[in-house]
Amino acid sequence: MKLIVGLGNPGIEYQFTPHNAGFLAVDRIAEDCGVQVVNRRGKAMTAKARLAGEEVLLVKPDTFMNLSGLSVKALLEELELAASELIVIYDELALPLGTLRIRERGSSGGHNGAKSVSGVLGTEEWLRVRIGVGRSPKDGAALDDGREVKAGGKDYLLSPMSKRELVVMDEVLDRAKLAVEAVIAKGAKAAMSEFNGVPKDGATE
Repeated sequence: MKLIVGLGNPGIEYQFTPHNAGFLAVDRIAEDCGVQVVNRRGKAMTAKARLAGEEVLLVKPDTFMNLSGLSVKALLEELELAASELIVIYDELALPLGTLRIRERGSSGGHNGAKSVSGVLGTEEWLRVRIGVGRSPKDGAALDDGREVKAGGKDYLLSPMSKRELVVMDEVLDRAKLAVEAVIAKGAKAAMSEFNGVPKDGATE
């Protein structure tokens, strides 16, 4: 079994914020698999599904972002799974909105959810699918309701995405699901070769 964890914050006010990209990705996978992530298990909402021919547990921690690792560790221990069976999906401010990267290991890069997972597990050796949510400075001025939110930073990450941003996010969520399937079916190296292309605007990690 694989544990597929999306990081985010519970609560309707956070549902469509950039910081909840991980939750949105898990919901997209669940929708495509015909299940709903509504079963409370430990410190998370979960759903069993089959993906790429393998049984998986879809997980949305309800500990809030900064304590995500507590939920992940509890489920790994309950299911007697190693960190190698873990796939974590989360937002990445350093990547442009609409891009996606798979990594087998690495530092948190300032992401509090990733930092919590590494801290609780005592290792950075776990696979992550990072969904870009970065906003260029020229896009940082206006949201749909007229508020001004600086590009990047906490205010942006916890503010609802604009209609244009949601359209871009919708497309990348489909790719996130395909990326997770590729990791399961082909292995991390093959999935990285398939999905870690250079964005069209030439930006890099």
